[in-house]
Amino acid sequence: MTEKEKCAQGLLYNANHDQELINERISAKDLCHEYNHLKNSDVAGRETLLKKMLRKTGQNICIEPSFWCDYGYNIEVGENFYSNHNLVILDCAKVIFGNNVFIGPNCGFYTANHPIDVKQRNEGLETAHPITVGDNVWFGGNVVVLPGVSIGNNAVIGAGSVVTRDIPENVVAVGNPCKVVKNIDQ
Repeated sequence: MTEKEKCAQGLLYNANHDQELINERISAKDLCHEYNHLKNSDVAGRETLLKKMLRKTGQNICIEPSFWCDYGYNIEVGENFYSNHNLVILDCAKVIFGNNVFIGPNCGFYTANHPIDVKQRNEGLETAHPITVGDNVWFGGNVVVLPGVSIGNNAVIGAGSVVTRDIPENVVAVGNPCKVVKNIDQ
């Protein structure tokens, strides 16, 4: 089984010494670099590069520079997606955003997880677990979403939160670790 296949199954894999994964990250980061250096007025160029980088995009998407990802092909964004500056998506596993998702500045979505066992970690082993974000979700600035988390429809994640576990729909959640503080009445 290849390291990429192990990764896709959530098993320990080595991303640091596998040439296929290294080459894919280099390619994605070259595209991110190109994207981040386009003029803001080059809306068509930005859209073209996003559609080239990401697995799936809806219409009306905007990611303000800078934007960085590991592979790009594991990222799906729905309709009417907006991210402010400095978005980082470590997409070793799938990262799926629904429709009408708004992300504040300096947010990160990290699917990579490193072992607690120091020997495994020093060998460069890691696992990857998907992140899923529902429709109509709003993230305040400086939010971090960790591996394996799902966030329900209509949720609001407060600025500075570290999301370590699933968040249900129709709630406001904040903090480190992020916790539900109130329900949203529809």
